[in-house]
Amino acid sequence: MPTLTSAPNRYAVIPALGITQILAWGSSYYLLAVLAVPIADDTGWSLSWIVGGLSIGLLMSGAVSPRVGRLIERRGGRTALILSAVFLSLGLAITGIAPNLIVYIFAWVLIGLGMGFGLYDPAFSTLARLYGTEARSAITALTLFGGFASTVCWPLSAYLTAQFGWREACLIYAAIHAGITLPIYILALPNDDDDAAQRPSALTPKDHRPTSKPDSLMFAFLALVFAVGSLISAALSVHLLTILQGHGLSLAVAVGLGTLVGPSQVGARFIEMLIGHRHHSVWTKIASTLLVAAGLGMLWSDVSIASVALIAYGAGIGLDSIARGTVPLSIYGAQRYPSVMGKLAVGNLLAQAIMPVAGAYLIGALGAQTTLGFLAAAATLNVAATGVVYALIKRAPIKSA
Repeated sequence: MPTLTSAPNRYAVIPALGITQILAWGSSYYLLAVLAVPIADDTGWSLSWIVGGLSIGLLMSGAVSPRVGRLIERRGGRTALILSAVFLSLGLAITGIAPNLIVYIFAWVLIGLGMGFGLYDPAFSTLARLYGTEARSAITALTLFGGFASTVCWPLSAYLTAQFGWREACLIYAAIHAGITLPIYILALPNDDDDAAQRPSALTPKDHRPTSKPDSLMFAFLALVFAVGSLISAALSVHLLTILQGHGLSLAVAVGLGTLVGPSQVGARFIEMLIGHRHHSVWTKIASTLLVAAGLGMLWSDVSIASVALIAYGAGIGLDSIARGTVPLSIYGAQRYPSVMGKLAVGNLLAQAIMPVAGAYLIGALGAQTTLGFLAAAATLNVAATGVVYALIKRAPIKSA
């Protein structure tokens, strides 16, 4: 059985996983924000079907997430992450050579498998297996890297498309996963059999005891609060500019305001990294839901304070990524964490897959203002649901996490 000192050095593992998270998010979830229009212009395919490739990928990701969680729980995360790099590389390569829409959609099925095996939830589970419940700070640090995915890859995708074309951009990303991401996983992570997180000392340090026998009610409310958070962020990641323009703002002003969201996410995550050890992780989720609800409420009621509203919203969704990784860890412990995360990911990914289309329908049917009111109401109800999670944790035998 490995000793405590045999756990991989987190100062090597976290930057390594951080680089791969930037590349994985940037070449999958954020890819079509830049490439969708060039693909449509070049091929004549329906823009709805082109963007729908991402939704299909997310549905596939949600379908495999429980199995991925069980795989990581049994064997550790190295195998899952290696498979992620393989699927992303294959999917992007096929996207780049797709002769028709059917092959393009099939490519997104493979990309979806890569997302399911390698985005945040599997990466968080891998860290939990390596470092036990002491992985909280590692998870927080990893989200700092992930926050730069669009910042790095949107300009990169735009440059590659402008210089070489969208097909070549996909092929270059495929080569990056084969030549960079895959070797990082192979070299930076220990063999699954060497996983150190099964040691009792790593699973339950003295100041962090997971709840014993978490009940189905706890899981149901956890799934609810994280799915609603994903629903809101998925809707606004696609439709924020449309909603702002629906309030009478010009496109240039809307874009300028939209740029406040990213730095606010990273700033909130950095603050959490500094002070997170002082409070239970559920307070991170409480702060997240309060900030999102406040931000959307302010934006709905008074567009003149949109800058303040979007800073609050951005900080809230930034904290949500951390809470999604750390709250289940504090409740279920590191040993059960991967399978729990795999199950929780289903609702998150389904929301991300469905809400961009549903949001477009709501905006078309009800208008931008009413749609924003709907999202603000959902965010407010999510505050109450998070309060239930807090009450259930208080009821359970748990110390600070």
